Amino acid sequence: MSAEPPLPPAASTEQRTVTAAVTEAVTYAAPCPDCGAVTDHHGVQTLLPDGRLRWDVESTCAACGSAFAACGGEPPGERRDQMLAAHGPAKLRIRTPPPTAAVIMRVLRATLGVDLASASARALSRRVLDGDCWGTLPETELLARRLRASGIDAVAERIPAAG
Repeated sequence: MSAEPPLPPAASTEQRTVTAAVTEAVTYAAPCPDCGAVTDHHGVQTLLPDGRLRWDVESTCAACGSAFAACGGEPPGERRDQMLAAHGPAKLRIRTPPPTAAVIMRVLRATLGVDLASASARALSRRVLDGDCWGTLPETELLARRLRASGIDAVAERIPAAG
């Protein structure tokens, strides 16, 4: 009795979606932590492929050679404002509204920690549905991805500059 050749592996029908990182960066002058000389700091807000937002900043002092890096957390308010001024805000747009706002409110709770019983949660949900929710591109893309994962057709779009 002869052995039959092994069957080839079954073709995989699994599709993998690779999600790209989304970043916005700013450069600003700040004192060197070691010598106090003014140096350029480079900050980047990134939406990582795994769905986390991250703020990183680094600098190298031309005066003393000291290097500085800080990773994680949220951008300081003035840096977020600087990113919005430099790049313009991005708007969250719901292309096909869900039958109820409950799904949006659940995503807001999971993503932003919003208390669903609060008036602010209902107001924020209304802003999302009305297209009046904006932020940096990484922030709005995070909400758009989580809404899409919940079955809501949402996109983050750069708001065109006036003029």
